[in-house]
Amino acid sequence: MVAVITGGSRGIGKSIAEKLLDKGFDVIVSSRSNNEQTDRLCSKYPEKAFFFAADISKEEDIDALAAFAEEKFGKVDLLVNNAGVAPKERKDILEITPEDFDYVADINLKGTFFVTQKFVPLLAKNNGARIVNISSMSAYTASVNRGEYCIAKAGISMITKLFAARLAEYGISVIEIRPGIIETDMTAKVKEKYEKLISDGITPIKRMGQPEDVAKCVAAVADGSFDFCTGTVIDCDGGFNVRCL
Repeated sequence: MVAVITGGSRGIGKSIAEKLLDKGFDVIVSSRSNNEQTDRLCSKYPEKAFFFAADISKEEDIDALAAFAEEKFGKVDLLVNNAGVAPKERKDILEITPEDFDYVADINLKGTFFVTQKFVPLLAKNNGARIVNISSMSAYTASVNRGEYCIAKAGISMITKLFAARLAEYGISVIEIRPGIIETDMTAKVKEKYEKLISDGITPIKRMGQPEDVAKCVAAVADGSFDFCTGTVIDCDGGFNVRCL
């Protein structure tokens, strides 16, 4: 079994890669640049883990990633669209610029769409291939100081439904996983704020999520447990989605 993970060099992506490698997958880990974590990962799983540098906001990098997967394995069983960036600076939606918007949308939204499109021929070689799109609770939660991020994540929800409808004829299921407040580099600067919100009851489960929590969800999709649930959402958010009075 072969998996490709975008944004796999750290945080949630790295944890997903480790979980899939432990399940016996061959894994191509992709991100814009290599780091010590991916070096250690590839050293720990020689002949099973492979790094490929790609910026998915660039069409030529997406093409190169797909070509590498085809040359290395000839097919792909699982595509995990995890690559994503936060705004370089949190700005009120009345202040963000087109450049701010494009930086986030080109990777989080446009990149996810075209990576999926490009990998369809490799996924369609299998009956039962799977796609996992990592979105966010921000897909339906308004944060007016990072609106471009929320819009991009909301778009991933529709990407999931579109490809679920289009690819069902090939036996390809598409699942969206929505992480909540996860302890990663992306949330490190606002960790104290989130811990206070959690303590005050914003989530029924009173802790920040860990990357492994998301990785466990991906592993469940990878083993076929959700093949009849194509187009659906798995909320990995400590219960944030529960509306309580």
